[in-house]
Amino acid sequence: MTATVSQTHSSADALEHLLDVTRKLAGPFELMDMLEEVLEAGKAALNVDKVHVWLHDPDTLELVLRMPAEAERIRVPVDRGILGECARTREIINVPDCYADPRFNRELDERTGYKSNNMLVLPLVGHNETLVGVFQLLNDRDGVFDENDQRIAAYMSAQCAVALQRAQMSDALMAGARLAEDVSIAREVQMSTLPSQMPRVEGYDLYGTFLPADETGGDTFDIVTLDDGRLFVLMGDATGHGIGPALPATQMQAMFRLALRLGTDLDSAFTHVNNQLTEDLSDDRFVTAFVGILNPQDHSMYFHSGGQGPIIHFRAQTGSWDRHRPTSFPLGIMELDEIKRGRSLSLDPGDILVLVSDGVYEYENRSGELFGDERVRKLIEKHRKLPASELGTKLLEGVFSFGGSARQRDDITVVLVKRTEN
Repeated sequence: MTATVSQTHSSADALEHLLDVTRKLAGPFELMDMLEEVLEAGKAALNVDKVHVWLHDPDTLELVLRMPAEAERIRVPVDRGILGECARTREIINVPDCYADPRFNRELDERTGYKSNNMLVLPLVGHNETLVGVFQLLNDRDGVFDENDQRIAAYMSAQCAVALQRAQMSDALMAGARLAEDVSIAREVQMSTLPSQMPRVEGYDLYGTFLPADETGGDTFDIVTLDDGRLFVLMGDATGHGIGPALPATQMQAMFRLALRLGTDLDSAFTHVNNQLTEDLSDDRFVTAFVGILNPQDHSMYFHSGGQGPIIHFRAQTGSWDRHRPTSFPLGIMELDEIKRGRSLSLDPGDILVLVSDGVYEYENRSGELFGDERVRKLIEKHRKLPASELGTKLLEGVFSFGGSARQRDDITVVLVKRTEN
């Protein structure tokens, strides 16, 4: 086996498996059906004999075997064995020879009649560092688990943990709830997928916010630091607003994040995500999106804009604006065999990349007048010296002041990437 993502498990087939399970985790699901999907995708993508999902029971301090579905509901204490150590330490444990490891609990093999040769176990940790369970892979058919296996399994387990926690939270909150409460839960789930805080990137000041027109919305954004120190920036807008568009928006965000963290280049990720959305969405649905990779070392931003525009870039040294049109049509409209390379822009000291959704440009006042991009640019220019969070607040204040008593009819998302002047 090799240690490179592109040559082994990040092959097109493996990536398709991972994107497929991520897509399913982003949508509505029954818990047991979803776990079946995770197992099958894990076995196919990592070429292992068995995949188990153990859920944490905080009341009894045990791990309960929940998948495969036909398996006996075995319980193991969190203070025993390799599974328990993984749950306690929340660290990945790679065991090349189970029977040579003193931590290995042979009782499980004796009880099931299965021979565990090697094992990879990963903690399932949800939001707020909540322990959800343990993800266990048994008997790598290619030999033993290597670093590449660990990397791919880690991203899959992270997606699984969030989805499991979401299912558990929804089950608890939805017990006896009526439709209004269901919508509130959907909002809580959607908002939990957005960045809880902006990453710290030397030389940059970042801001992002999402204000749905209804309880849930079709917009989304993401700002996250990748393993190599580059910054992934996304702003997306699914057609419509409410619960329906919230699902493809969340799905797109999850697929992009997973693909890029697996080392896929932006061009390939855009193609894969577009083709998956084309397969999943109905003919009248699509998603516009800006997806970019910022390199803080040379201050370049390489990006694709699928129907999202205008992308506006304030040049601090000249006080001028650059406008970037979409590089492609919206995601989910038609399949792509390949895509033309994206575009690049360079951020100089004081420059601001402004990404706002249609909910800003098309905000109407009582007279039917649109807010428009000229007002966006004037507000940015006027308050350009402010920190990004205050600058974003000023922009939103300007939008709502312009609208007056008019109702917000569309979702509003604002993302600002500002290079500091020092």
